[in-house]
Amino acid sequence: MESIYEYGARAGFWRLHRLFTKKEIPVTVYGVASALARSPEQVKAMQDAGWEIASHGLKWIEHKDMLPEDEKTQIQEAIKLHQEITGERPYGWYTGRCSENTVRLVSNEGGFDYISDSYADDLPYWLEIDGHDQLIIPYTLDTNDMRFATAQGFSTSGQFFDYLKDTFDTLYSEGVEGSPKMMSIGLHCRLIGRPGRITAIKRFIEHATSFKDVWFAKRIEIAKYWQRHHPPKRFEKPSKMVQKKFVETFGGIFEKSPWIAEKTWDTELGPAHDTVHGLHSAFCRIFRAEEKEIRLEVLKAHPELALKLSKSERLTKESQNEQASAGLDNLTSEEYEQFNELNRSYREKYGFPFIIAVKNRSKSEILDNFISRIKNTEEMEFNEACAQVERIAEIRLLDII
Repeated sequence: MESIYEYGARAGFWRLHRLFTKKEIPVTVYGVASALARSPEQVKAMQDAGWEIASHGLKWIEHKDMLPEDEKTQIQEAIKLHQEITGERPYGWYTGRCSENTVRLVSNEGGFDYISDSYADDLPYWLEIDGHDQLIIPYTLDTNDMRFATAQGFSTSGQFFDYLKDTFDTLYSEGVEGSPKMMSIGLHCRLIGRPGRITAIKRFIEHATSFKDVWFAKRIEIAKYWQRHHPPKRFEKPSKMVQKKFVETFGGIFEKSPWIAEKTWDTELGPAHDTVHGLHSAFCRIFRAEEKEIRLEVLKAHPELALKLSKSERLTKESQNEQASAGLDNLTSEEYEQFNELNRSYREKYGFPFIIAVKNRSKSEILDNFISRIKNTEEMEFNEACAQVERIAEIRLLDII
């Protein structure tokens, strides 16, 4: 095993170095600090080529069972040794064999522009850790030559190239359609540095460089770009709010029914619920779980449409704004009479007011829905009214978040 790794340093590294420098492809090297200390020629070659040398930890060992204080010490020693060898501290980090504490410990060190101990996305993203924002630039295990050394992996350079090409073509196509992506390729000198495998990378570079608007970048360059153009956006996350603040903020999502917000807060809210759709899902679960009689009370809490100003005190602020956006606060006498008659007929038939999410709907469209739905069976209309209540809740969440 030692000789396999030695092959990477003696032969594989230089084969890759010749390829990347000839093709003028920038590289980020994840350097294990103790290995960098034993490889002065390679370190100088990296620096002469202008490559980024990020940290790969102090030693190539497992960290999953390491105590947090021990891992913190190793991180500090890795940074110190890295700086002694290269002349400057690392600004990127990827442990690889990390623990559940690694990202937090590295982030709290305070000097890293990015951490790559994540496989969670095709793009960088911000992670809030202990009150500060940390940029994560995900790594990859599929477009990775490590699969030459695993059971379900690549056997030939052609297989590796085909996989890289398919990945690139998919991501490039998505970029053309307006959603650019990032592609990482993980390489190891002892693996891809073999003469029968390196042709996969050579062919891939030729393929990718034949396309317009492709940026080959060091990861530190990606980090700086992301920091400039996509800085973190801080907001108070619903899943972190105390109950009082949560109910104050979201108690009006369902008309005059703050108890739904109270019950929603009591559920297992997490980061997935800190978006409009995530939080809406949590609210709807509570609403749908209630007995029909309880949901009926929520329907009855809604006001009738097109109430005159003299009766506007019956409307919550949210309802007033919503009805005004559709022009229902400014009707002719004939239109008021038409709505009043429909409201009366509808309530007599179903026992609750006509409910519709009016945002982005015209008066005529609302009237058409009113006339059409009043022909529904009681069960059909109850279900439709509940669906409209949920839609109104979603719209109100959009206004808040």
